[in-house]
Amino acid sequence: MSSPSSAEGSTSTATGTATSTARGRPARLEPSRTVETALRLLDESGLDALTMRRLADAEGVRAGALYRHFATKQELLTAMAERMLAGVAAEAAASGAAGDWGERLAALARSMRTALLARRDGARVYAGTHSTGPNTLGFSEAVTGVLREAGFGDEDAARALMAVGAFTLGHTLEEQAALQPECADGETPADPERLRHAVASGPYPHLATGLPALAGGDFTAHFEFGLRLLVEGLRSLEGNRGR
Repeated sequence: MSSPSSAEGSTSTATGTATSTARGRPARLEPSRTVETALRLLDESGLDALTMRRLADAEGVRAGALYRHFATKQELLTAMAERMLAGVAAEAAASGAAGDWGERLAALARSMRTALLARRDGARVYAGTHSTGPNTLGFSEAVTGVLREAGFGDEDAARALMAVGAFTLGHTLEEQAALQPECADGETPADPERLRHAVASGPYPHLATGLPALAGGDFTAHFEFGLRLLVEGLRSLEGNRGR
């Protein structure tokens, strides 16, 4: 399977031209533009409605032309995930420049969350893609660099990178799922009233005391709480080094 960076960067004449059945004339398929079109369709209709055929129609080419650049839909999603992280590391560096390593690490996590939230189903697209493009690797390099500069060893810094990425992605997946529009039956995927009723009708006194937070929709507060736990846990690990 080709890497997302090669999928986006390929511009060979042999694979860059396809016949447009809609227009009856040759249409040039440019991978970078195709990724932007895919992201636009994602914002319009969501991941479930994004098909290779619909993307081909939007680009004015036969569906087969897409597969010359993206052998599978997964390769397309990987290229889309890579594009979503464009500028994230630079934005985080600017916003967290004045802080210590913990604040700079938190700024990177916040920037990743913002980038995923900027696209409909952004976290679902990103999950499981494992891009090796420059945007994703640049973000990972920035996180690892912050930790190694703080004195973390190579293995601890690498595992912390995975923890930060998994927390940010997992939280954003749940956040976007909860914000999905109503289902066909008129219910939302995460209905706070349903949760309140279930807790009130059962033997859950401890959950009842936490309902204002559990049923609340302040996802930023939830994210910041979890991020603080993660950073403080890493500070604790930092303090125990050498003991």
